[in-house]
Amino acid sequence: MENRITIHDAVQAYLESITLSRSENTARTYQNALNTFTQALLDAGLDPRKTGIAELTEDAITWFASYLKNYSPTTERLYLTTANGFFEFLAAERLTEPNLPRVRMLIRQRARRVGQRLPQFPRNHIVELIVYANNLATFQVRDEMEKLRNLRNRAFLVTLADTGLRVHEACGLRRGDIDWNEGRAVIIGKGDQQAVVRFSRRTLKALRDYLSARSHLDGGSGRPLASLPLFARHDKGAGKKIKPITTTTGRNIVADIVAEALGPEAKGTVTPHSFRHYFVTTVLQGSGGNLKLAQELARHKNISVTQRYAHLSDDELDQGYWEIFEGSQ
Repeated sequence: MENRITIHDAVQAYLESITLSRSENTARTYQNALNTFTQALLDAGLDPRKTGIAELTEDAITWFASYLKNYSPTTERLYLTTANGFFEFLAAERLTEPNLPRVRMLIRQRARRVGQRLPQFPRNHIVELIVYANNLATFQVRDEMEKLRNLRNRAFLVTLADTGLRVHEACGLRRGDIDWNEGRAVIIGKGDQQAVVRFSRRTLKALRDYLSARSHLDGGSGRPLASLPLFARHDKGAGKKIKPITTTTGRNIVADIVAEALGPEAKGTVTPHSFRHYFVTTVLQGSGGNLKLAQELARHKNISVTQRYAHLSDDELDQGYWEIFEGSQ
């Protein structure tokens, strides 16, 4: 009975299983990939609507890889991975008995390597944002809540820039996490690993200014100060309660300040993670390119991740390039 199932039928069955178990966006990606897969089969002379699933062999991977050569390497690999999942589905449902090791071997042989994408971010924009954030404390405000938001946002941006914290790590900080004398905090970072994070003097000052202005709210909370969030909400929904900001709020803080400082057209050009890139390159510049130091401070498990930033901090190369190519013109 299985032999009478067409390739098209099997594809639809696979997509239905994906729709039940994955997000809408993921299901759409699988749909696009398998639409392209069936088109590749048509080009190879195999009509998915008329051909039984038993006639589909591992050679389809070779045809598919050839068909994808005009696509980007990233899309090619994604689509081939989807095709591999389809063959695994056929085997699991006993619709056919594909040679799965051969499928995986063909993908390894045929797929192009995805080039390592170097991290890019507008460093000059981040410098402008930090200057703007430092001035937030001097802005005229309508009420106390706006003043607290300004002080919090200044402290939040400077913290991101000078610590290398990921946005969820910064949002999850509590007052008691910081050793104010040592300028350090012990956090649970990526992979549930404990790590030490250092705070610059300007970060500690911005945090103290913010917490000082918030002290009457913290004192009236009835909770131990050490248990209170370092960055709190200051909106009508929170009122006088001390509630932590979420990662969404953290991203919105950055997005709103980008729009205020650089203009609405710049929204989206800088994200919280851009400040982490800024942190790593600042460490590299200030340390003379000390990769091991940057790796430890950024908490990268693999130094190859840190090396991706090294080219961004090599001012001497930039200077030499412009002297060679622009100096004689």
